[in-house]
Amino acid sequence: MTALLNLVDALAMVLLVPLALGLVGVPAPIRRVWPWVALPAAVALWLPPGAGAALLAAPYLALTVALAALAVARLRRFAAADVAVATGLAAPAVAASALVAERAGHRLLGFSLETLALTVPHLHYAGLVAAVVAALVCRATGDSVLGRAAAWCVPAGTGIVLVGYFIGDPVELAGAAVLTAGMWLVGGLTVARVRRRAPRWARALFAVSSGMLVITMLLALDWAAGHVFPVPHLSVSWMVATHGLLNAVGFALCALLAWRRTETRWVP
Repeated sequence: MTALLNLVDALAMVLLVPLALGLVGVPAPIRRVWPWVALPAAVALWLPPGAGAALLAAPYLALTVALAALAVARLRRFAAADVAVATGLAAPAVAASALVAERAGHRLLGFSLETLALTVPHLHYAGLVAAVVAALVCRATGDSVLGRAAAWCVPAGTGIVLVGYFIGDPVELAGAAVLTAGMWLVGGLTVARVRRRAPRWARALFAVSSGMLVITMLLALDWAAGHVFPVPHLSVSWMVATHGLLNAVGFALCALLAWRRTETRWVP
């Protein structure tokens, strides 16, 4: 599990986060420096836990905190798409905090090292990438009712899942259900209203990313339900190999590349 999880994390930190930032108008200096700061943090994933690994990841934490401060500073209205982007830009700071603590071998807030390790991809993919994509879909559909619902549900679902870490599995299941509803709205609206206006290659990428959401979110629901009800669910290793990998490549990478090929300009 560890090697594959590290690859999923590294893909997000070094490549996908800068792609997402470019789609929502984050200043170029932050986007340009991001891969160079993220690269040592990605290297730290492969080192034994300890002070050295934590120090390599520390600059990434500092950069994510700066990004979170930018998100707060530029949030001037509480429209669904703007809130989704703001929460998305703040999410990597939580992921990086978990990363530094886990690399140091420190049980942050009492959470196990495995939970901290799994928080890193969750907050990069669901926290940032999914929130940004939901916001873009909301704007592309003219702030439609369903578009706004998607843009509210994605960050809300991610937040409820995090609260569930503290309160218990039933709350985490509720968060997974809200997040799933939001992601399925994102996929459906992408196919029905966004994809047909996109360039040819972007249409193919949109189709792949939307189709992957059906599979990955069913797996997420099953995982969360399996911790509340006596239903079969995958192990952590299999969730990383299926839900995690398909989300990383099938959804996140394809969706962000498709949006880059689509004529879109984000105005905060």
